[in-house]
Amino acid sequence: LQYRIGQLYMISKHSHEQSDRGEGVEVVHNEPYEDPNHGNGQLTEKRVYLNSKLPSWARAVVPKIFYVTEKAWNYYPYTITEYTCSFLPKFSIHIETKYEDNKGSNDSIFDKEAKDLDREVCFIDIASDEIPERYYKESEDPKYFKSQKTGRGQLKEGWRETHQPIMCSYKLVTVKFEVWGLQTRVEQFVHKVVRDILLIGHRQAFAWVDEWYDMTMDEVREFERATQEATNKKIGIFPPAISISNTSMPSSTRSAPSSAPSTPLSTDAPEFLTVSRERPRKKSAPETLTLPD
Repeated sequence: LQYRIGQLYMISKHSHEQSDRGEGVEVVHNEPYEDPNHGNGQLTEKRVYLNSKLPSWARAVVPKIFYVTEKAWNYYPYTITEYTCSFLPKFSIHIETKYEDNKGSNDSIFDKEAKDLDREVCFIDIASDEIPERYYKESEDPKYFKSQKTGRGQLKEGWRETHQPIMCSYKLVTVKFEVWGLQTRVEQFVHKVVRDILLIGHRQAFAWVDEWYDMTMDEVREFERATQEATNKKIGIFPPAISISNTSMPSSTRSAPSSAPSTPLSTDAPEFLTVSRERPRKKSAPETLTLPD
């Protein structure tokens, strides 16, 4: 329960801090949800505006106002998160998460789900792993932070063997971008971004423990609601920048629950990638040709 409260608090506060006029995380829906297989949970839909955070090679081929749709089905201690983009119908991120009270020692937690997939296991250490310099704050560094309310910290080398309580968030991340010439580059970039987000978020959840430790689930849900409202106002309201049709992505074996709504996607090429029909054709020969007798 402590981890769950800390995670909800961290996501709301982090989203608010990283949002500004025109960029950030807009919450579209956040409501209770019931699934026949997983039981009661919470469904959240967000729009993540991130144009300025893209690398230059990606900004060159996306619209000026660009967002990714995030849908999350939270049946704690199991969650499903999906990211899609109507501008890029062949792009998707699928994340399954399981939480266990251990130090990352369950190597077979996803064997059933991923038996037919090639996997690369990546361990994240919130105390030792480096984060992008622009996100670093000494007050949020687990190596130096010590909680006044719980006495937890500072997390020195080998902390996983000595600190209690401890739990691990296991994530199975699948990235697909089926565009020839960019597939490998985009998928590698997305995996790095996901890793950085998870690292930064869990560092903050630990460093903010004195802020959320005394909260109940009802209190953190109220904090979440108020913060999301403030974040939406901070971003501002924009007219729809992407047309959406009733065409859906083909179903796959690794999708959200069948009872969950899918994100409609447009398969039409964006206007700036199409060739203008009014463009004059180049002439490589004269209009008439005179031959000798």
